[in-house]
Amino acid sequence: MGLFNFSQDVAIDLGTANTLVFIKGKGIVVREPSVIAKNIETGAIEAVGNDAKHMIGRTPGTITVIRPMKEGVIADFETTALMLKYYLKKAMRKRSSFAGKPNVMVCVPSGITMVEERAVIDAAKQAGAKDAFPIAEPFAAAVGAGLPVWEPTGSMIVDIGGGTTEVAVISLGGIVTSRSIRVAGNNMDQAIIQHIRQTYSLMIGESSAESLKLSIGSAQKTDENEAVEVRGRDLLTGLPKTISITTNEITDALKETIDAIIDAVKVTLERTPPELAADIMNRGIVLSGGGSLLKNIDRVISDETKIPVFATEDPLDSVANGTGKSLDYIQHFRSQPSVSSHPTLE
Repeated sequence: MGLFNFSQDVAIDLGTANTLVFIKGKGIVVREPSVIAKNIETGAIEAVGNDAKHMIGRTPGTITVIRPMKEGVIADFETTALMLKYYLKKAMRKRSSFAGKPNVMVCVPSGITMVEERAVIDAAKQAGAKDAFPIAEPFAAAVGAGLPVWEPTGSMIVDIGGGTTEVAVISLGGIVTSRSIRVAGNNMDQAIIQHIRQTYSLMIGESSAESLKLSIGSAQKTDENEAVEVRGRDLLTGLPKTISITTNEITDALKETIDAIIDAVKVTLERTPPELAADIMNRGIVLSGGGSLLKNIDRVISDETKIPVFATEDPLDSVANGTGKSLDYIQHFRSQPSVSSHPTLE
């Protein structure tokens, strides 16, 4: 156990939208977007994280803004490794100069392939990790949400991130059954962009779509049909244009994405053993991840499943906190290196 001292244990929530770094004994020390800006001509890194995100849609031709993570997995290995190296260095800048390379625990989607999982481990090692251990994202989210994952009782977690939605039933320290779909928060943003483009011939950016989702978005129609103005480029004239859009329009745009998430929850429940299903009926379903912040999504899932649904207190941090808490069980994950071996529904 001497290998796993306090200064060397690091947990990373490597998300499609955001990357969070947790250091044992300190908590979350880095929370930045999974975005990197690169100079096409020289290959130099211009910006990482928040600085790079502010450049989206505003860069000259020589600079490209890359999201190296797509749908929960690595889409650009070299860029991901560079981004991880930057965040690890930022998180550990106050570390003793005598400390060696850190051991890193990094969360991955439960439906990830062995090749995709290996890419995450290799990227972490290339970024400066001595050793890297994968942990299934829904398991980490359940630990972060305070669910009794090590007890012989069923707990159900629905983690709606940026690139994937993870649904899992957990008992006795393992995933009993799970469903990982590559439909989540980013798909909601794209659905809003497409709706406005088709209905109003107006092109808006990702940031505007995300802002609409957070300000007036709802998973079900409401009597308080708020309206806000949104600016974009008219596809017919090419000139800037402002329109007014309502909550119920956003709800219509999000319907397909919400339905896919509900189907994943239902399929997982159908495959859950009866004893654990009874536990879930009593304890309810817990929501985490940025997507759980969408208004009324808990109510929609509850109406469809007839099971109480609760959002965790810290939805954006639950995966990172859970991965950090799981550092205490790092030997457990070391002896079971492949989280992909857990039963996963295709």
